[in-house]
Amino acid sequence: MQQAGTPVPPRSGGRSRSTVVAVIAATAVVAAATATGFILIDSNEADTDPAPTKETSPQASPNDPRGTDTETATVKGWKVVVNPKQGIAFDVPPQWALQSTDWVTYVSENDDPDDTPLIAMRAPAYLKEQWCTSDEDKGGTVEDTPLAVAGSRGNNGARSAEEIASSDPRTWVYGQFAQPDKNKVRPGTVEPFTTNSGIKGTLGTAWSVGVKRTQKCATNGKAFTFAFKNPQGDLASWSFFGAKGVTDEVPDETVRKIAATVRPYKDPSDS
Repeated sequence: MQQAGTPVPPRSGGRSRSTVVAVIAATAVVAAATATGFILIDSNEADTDPAPTKETSPQASPNDPRGTDTETATVKGWKVVVNPKQGIAFDVPPQWALQSTDWVTYVSENDDPDDTPLIAMRAPAYLKEQWCTSDEDKGGTVEDTPLAVAGSRGNNGARSAEEIASSDPRTWVYGQFAQPDKNKVRPGTVEPFTTNSGIKGTLGTAWSVGVKRTQKCATNGKAFTFAFKNPQGDLASWSFFGAKGVTDEVPDETVRKIAATVRPYKDPSDS
């Protein structure tokens, strides 16, 4: 039996390109993970998303028409996604499904027996969680691949927003779509970006080319990362990754519209 808090090795025959972890406080149950499966771990698990300091509370920008209201969507009809641990909120279209605020999604090397995350983000939202379903090794383990995912994270240890916006999209594209071939990852633009609430940061992109359909759910993909400093002065980021070159691909314009809704979030319970 695996020690609680330790990632469970993949079942024989390989695993999906992404793994989802649900971090549930005071739980000591461990279950094998698949694409939309989960690992229940206890509250002592080392966090992949360090919390910011809480010396100050997020302040609403004067450009933000909602003032201090961070729980109402800034786009009519959209849903609010919150990451209380990092003090980040953003909006997604109504078709997206929100995970819990303790939910962490990450990618790792397919051949890594320890399943060590290459990159992770917390409290994500999924578009079409069962966009593609497959059992590649015919072993009876069905894995689901979502069309797109968006979430946020802390970036302790990074040197700048520009560094994050350049490296994180490439890591998401490699881990979710292109591995094991890093040469299939193409870096995009890294540019200044300001959200509707007035947060200034850097937006970077990346995508893959030439991914072969050797498996049912294999496809090219793309990723966006908006990196910035939160009100405490810590580096943080919002990221999106999704399938590219498919009929229901999320348009770049929509991704940018989602990124523009990123704003500080203050948990009402902390008031």
